[in-house]
Amino acid sequence: MRRTIRTVLVVLLALVAAPAAAQAPRVMTLDDARDVVRVSDPRIAPDGRTVLVTVSRADFDVNEWRSTLVAVDVASGAERPVAPELRNVGHARWSPSGDRVAVLANAPAGASGRQVWILPAAGGDARVVTTAPSGVVQFAWRPDGQALAFVSVDRAPETSGLARFDDAFEVGNDHFLTTAPPEPSHLWVADLAGGESRRLTNGAWSVRTALRSPAISWSADGRWISIVRFPSASPGDSDQGTVQLVDARSGALRSLTGRTAREGDATFAPSGAGVAYTFAKDGDPANLSQAWVAPATGGQGRVLTAALDRDVSVAAWSADAQSLLLTGADGTRVSLWQQPIEGEARRLDVGSLASIGGVSLATGGTIALVGSESDRPAELYVKASAEAAPRRLTDFNRAIAALRLGRTEAITWDGPDGLPGDGVLTFPPDFRDGDRRPLVLLVHGGPTAASNEGFSLRAQQLAAEGWVVFQPNYRGSNNLGNAYQRAIANDAADGPGRDIMAGLDAVIRRGGVDADRVAVSGWSYGGYMTAWLIGKYPERWRAAVAGAAPVDVTDMSSLTDLNAMIRHAITESPWVGDNLTAAFAMSPIVHLPKIRTPTLLLSNTADVRVVVTGSYKLMQALRANGVPVQFIAYPIGGHSPADPMRQGDIDRRWAEWLRRYLNEGETRR
Repeated sequence: MRRTIRTVLVVLLALVAAPAAAQAPRVMTLDDARDVVRVSDPRIAPDGRTVLVTVSRADFDVNEWRSTLVAVDVASGAERPVAPELRNVGHARWSPSGDRVAVLANAPAGASGRQVWILPAAGGDARVVTTAPSGVVQFAWRPDGQALAFVSVDRAPETSGLARFDDAFEVGNDHFLTTAPPEPSHLWVADLAGGESRRLTNGAWSVRTALRSPAISWSADGRWISIVRFPSASPGDSDQGTVQLVDARSGALRSLTGRTAREGDATFAPSGAGVAYTFAKDGDPANLSQAWVAPATGGQGRVLTAALDRDVSVAAWSADAQSLLLTGADGTRVSLWQQPIEGEARRLDVGSLASIGGVSLATGGTIALVGSESDRPAELYVKASAEAAPRRLTDFNRAIAALRLGRTEAITWDGPDGLPGDGVLTFPPDFRDGDRRPLVLLVHGGPTAASNEGFSLRAQQLAAEGWVVFQPNYRGSNNLGNAYQRAIANDAADGPGRDIMAGLDAVIRRGGVDADRVAVSGWSYGGYMTAWLIGKYPERWRAAVAGAAPVDVTDMSSLTDLNAMIRHAITESPWVGDNLTAAFAMSPIVHLPKIRTPTLLLSNTADVRVVVTGSYKLMQALRANGVPVQFIAYPIGGHSPADPMRQGDIDRRWAEWLRRYLNEGETRR
């Protein structure tokens, strides 16, 4: 009898335990990247009741990201699709009265590019309102809701017969794969009552380049449109933008400030009396961007964020035109500030959000924002007011958030040259006190960027392999003030390298990692720093992954789409005076013969941001010295693969290469 009772109890306990075990979250795999949903461009209605957000999911049948528009009710979180029949939807904007929505989407059959469509806010059929031959890049509603201003790229004239071979062109500040001069973009106005769109601006100059597409904005009376004017559409001219006001009737231009370069997005105040814009501190391209406000009648105005000491973007004007909403990197988080026209900025409560990707503001003060927490990819949040805590409205990434993810925390240290240091650690999901795990450095690109505590898919993927992941920030990052950001000028490699090594030593002192099994990896500037570190400190690494890695500063200044732009830590041309010596001293190429670290190289063959020549040089240097190396090239353009299949291939190869070298003789304790 006792045996029977004991047996029944065991069975009952097993039945109770089985569902709990079945529901235990599992650790992330590389395949889980397929479930990540991209959430972007939140746009709250003027009355604050509904938010439009762009939602993109991977479609592996056609190997592309499919975007849809979703309306989310602020009170309930209820979702409904908007214009599901449209394809490639984005850039949704409410009409000033909130009764209609305009979006960019694929043109109807027989037309080209993306065009502007308008539909009733309550739902209904969308109608196309532009027929720009090259499509529409962006648009803005006129304040009366009866017209739109839009930007379109000029179409090159068609030729026939022998004239089609007359295709020689003068090269400007363009990348080395340029096969025709880039066509300028100009401003048009579409009257929604009907009729042909009216062209406002002409010329060889452009309102955008391949690198920058600043927003356009109307004055409250509908008379003026703010733009940023570039001397040409060439990408190397992207730091030469100036704020201009365009007469909406005649197309005549006038400069707002009188400056000749380095001005950014300009936005009219709701009252029309002022214009907010960004400008590099002291006009120095190595410095952070500050928020300025100028009178619409003209003049430079005044800087509002001199006391903030952060690299900021202007998100929105308040309805009363008395303050701006600003975003920017702030230590190992991204912050949201309210900057009064008079007085100092106030950091707003963003709760557990560590990264913010988009912000909009309703007339009554409700704030919509897209952001991520350390253990949850991007979702839509709202703040009922500037003082309120954010409330999450969506759960698009529930599948990822339900996984057993690695814990993320910030780390700080005292860096060299009296500079502070900070970064982010992500631990394996099964990490326990006393463990000694391999360590992977994941170095961010930019360099004017920063790693933060927001959700990082790659960091979580690598942590799921059983490795501690360290994302160090370094001088040139835009998260610790102007002195820290500009310290990289003319010191693009050695200074950041010493910062990273100081961070690595701090992580090792903290404990939990195996100092004999350390790898370094990164993409773009992260690839540059990877190449520098494995050459400068060859004894420290078990393995490396260098994605889109530049190794020669002269290549960056002459062959890429950045070329003449004096930004990205290269503040002077290497071809002037004795600068070439300094340029080579900042180039990883000088240390390539010393590399002894097994290295995986990844690059797109037609990348114009970081030309593929750097990866070839790295490969040949390592092969010549008998160092294990594999170079994987993707036969496409772009700075990194944008399609889901190739992105997944990079994830797999990255992890497999590190696995091969980090897991030898593995011990967990």
